[in-house]
Amino acid sequence: MKAFGFLSFGHYAPMRGSQTGTAAEMIRQAIDLGVGADELGVNGAYFRVHHFAPQQASPVPLLSAIAAKTQRIEVGTGVIDMRYENPLYLAEELAALDIISAGRIAIGVSRGSPEPALRGYESFGYTGSTDPRGGDLAREKFALFLKAIDGEGIAPADPRQAPAGTLLPIEPSSPGLRDRIWWGSGTRATAEWTAQLGLNLMSSTLLTEATGVPFHELQSEQIEAYRTAYKAAGHTRPPRVSVSRSIFPIMNSKDAMYFGVRDGGDQIGIIDGLQSTFGKTYAAEPDELVEQLKGDSAVMAADTVMLTIPNQLGAEYNLHILEAFAKHVAPELGWKPNTDGPVQGDPID
Repeated sequence: MKAFGFLSFGHYAPMRGSQTGTAAEMIRQAIDLGVGADELGVNGAYFRVHHFAPQQASPVPLLSAIAAKTQRIEVGTGVIDMRYENPLYLAEELAALDIISAGRIAIGVSRGSPEPALRGYESFGYTGSTDPRGGDLAREKFALFLKAIDGEGIAPADPRQAPAGTLLPIEPSSPGLRDRIWWGSGTRATAEWTAQLGLNLMSSTLLTEATGVPFHELQSEQIEAYRTAYKAAGHTRPPRVSVSRSIFPIMNSKDAMYFGVRDGGDQIGIIDGLQSTFGKTYAAEPDELVEQLKGDSAVMAADTVMLTIPNQLGAEYNLHILEAFAKHVAPELGWKPNTDGPVQGDPID
């Protein structure tokens, strides 16, 4: 494991015990958490994106604020739902964010997960999908987004200002931005498609497949399929792979109260109408966690691990989780504190 960071779902609600009763509290604490994680040497600060829900929804302002207040930590998403996006405006925003952060971004995008709204992207003005889940819309938009960040001409120029037939690219542009784009993949097939495009792979705590094997084995098969397809496609840039896990070192009685009773197994369920495998939660004392994670083939195959955090417990408590993992678990898995910035991908064999 080269790198680890936190993945926040950005929940907020005026519930008993919640430290994030409002959107303002959630966003401000997210910035504090990003700054504190940078000081600890944690590699990444990543945020989920959901719409029509009391969760983090518009990531670029938040990531810009964290990037402006930090020096080394990578800022990113896991993931942006392309169904809801204007691909050209997103290309402009991410180019600006890449410039602000000096290339410290890891932007995960995908079709997105189920939302509370019924085809909510249509309320954003994006209609015409023939897929009940909007997958065709997401892929179409993503193709245009990639063209835009690659600097291709997009919009016909006004012939009074440029030669006829001129196509204008989006501005600003940020060289190398494509290398910092990840696709959030839930299957082996989408992992191979991601590899063919030369993008990084972001794999979550669930896969929309269920073959009877443990989750980590299913996920490591996905990673291997991705790397094989990446090499076969002829890409030369070392690719990056991240996985998400719920991992809680038990350091004191409060940790035990929150996370000490877990069944420790994978789960099979239905998400978005598809049978899916959900990874288990890891919660134990550090020495036991190290052994458990060494036995997780996907964690050991990935270069980056994203720790899903309970953001409603507040920035201070979540920094405690990150510090415990950084001091007592991660070094035994090959990690070293971040002193230089984002990690590089794994070499292609």
